[in-house]
Amino acid sequence: MIDLLFEGGILFMSILTITLAISLGLTIFHLVNKTQDESQLALIKSVGLFALVFGILGQFIGLYGALQHISQVESVSSAMLAGGIRVSSITSIYGMIIFVVSYLMWFIIKLISSNN
Repeated sequence: MIDLLFEGGILFMSILTITLAISLGLTIFHLVNKTQDESQLALIKSVGLFALVFGILGQFIGLYGALQHISQVESVSSAMLAGGIRVSSITSIYGMIIFVVSYLMWFIIKLISSNN
């Protein structure tokens, strides 16, 4: 798992991990304080959406760099191309996981607060 953090790129994966921590922190804060403030609750979804978009941005930047190197080399094997696409997808997948986790936490909080 740690290998994926390094493989996906330290900058993007670190920011995405911080985003996950913020989302978890907001959820815990909301559950402890039991506030009914919708703007605080919507912030959990917004942080998840940021992670999704930031992960996709990381993939596009990774693909751009890979395609730039491929254009400079005369021939590239299909295995090397597939490996580059796999590595560039790590940030998108991580961002999507954070997005889904954030939405699940938001949904659970909404269910809990609607039952009270």
